[in-house]
Amino acid sequence: MKVKATLKQIAKELNVSVSTVSKALNDSPEISNQTKVKIKEYAKLKNYKPNIIGLNLKNRKTKTIGVIIPNILNSFFAKVFSGIEKVADAKGYNVITCISNESLVKEINTLDMLSNGTTDGFILSVSQEAQKLQDYSHFNDIINEGTPIVMFDRIADEVECDKVVVDDYDSALNVTQRLIDTGCKNIALISSVDDLSVGKLRTEGYLKALADNGIPVNENIILRTNSEEDMKSKIEAVFENNEIDAVFALDERDSVAALKLAIKKGYKIPEELSIIGFADGILASRRLTPSLSTVSQHGVEIGEVAAKLLIDRLEATEENEAPYQTVVIKTNLKERESSKKKKKK
Repeated sequence: MKVKATLKQIAKELNVSVSTVSKALNDSPEISNQTKVKIKEYAKLKNYKPNIIGLNLKNRKTKTIGVIIPNILNSFFAKVFSGIEKVADAKGYNVITCISNESLVKEINTLDMLSNGTTDGFILSVSQEAQKLQDYSHFNDIINEGTPIVMFDRIADEVECDKVVVDDYDSALNVTQRLIDTGCKNIALISSVDDLSVGKLRTEGYLKALADNGIPVNENIILRTNSEEDMKSKIEAVFENNEIDAVFALDERDSVAALKLAIKKGYKIPEELSIIGFADGILASRRLTPSLSTVSQHGVEIGEVAAKLLIDRLEATEENEAPYQTVVIKTNLKERESSKKKKKK
């Protein structure tokens, strides 16, 4: 029995885009008759069987974007959504938002549900479970059927699509260097996002800064877990059993927990302990005393860029269809009361 080809495979073999194949198979007037015949004959040769109902639905533009976020309680995702909605509204697009709750199954089901003609394309951040299992086939399936995806923040290198990220590695390296420049040598790393691509990149940046300054890695003050609950049960041991003069927390809740515990333990902040966290969300910006130094990820800008990338791709003609790109948004450090300022020379 012949294996059915996908739109992406046909596009690759004929050196055209997936959207060209999809349009040709659906007799779009945008495609020349010569190209249509070539693609249809090749598709028949390769046993391609389109889903006629789905194809017809897909080629009716809904002017609707599907947004899938992993966690509704994370204020960063709320900021990204705000940016997406701003651009979508200005361009005349509606937005449907769904939450994966970090579940691979829910992520797959949501994509299936919304790709039946309900939406023209997706903007999403990959679920924790998908990243842990390195399972991204569901994204490729959607793209292969001609529906574009833009990934933001948590991405999958294995998936060819447009992406919007922050400079996680560089920002973590710079934050750690900043702490070192203010005299800190025993810098604890607190991470409850070790399964995620962003967590891994931030950890790599931290380790590179230590190496650049000849500071030995102390595994006793590096707490890397996969959940907030696990982090809370272990963080106190880091404070009690080690001498530390700084904390770099890789998630907003981690940084707030570290600050509260440091105050409880009687540390003078920032004189005895500097704390800097990722990222600048609702928890960090509340009236904490002392105020928390944070890395700002510019969530609204990420959302705006992601929405523009998707809409540009949805509205592009074959001649103007651009190659996939990864846009890097630069972070910045907001220094507040919880970290020492750099000593003037």
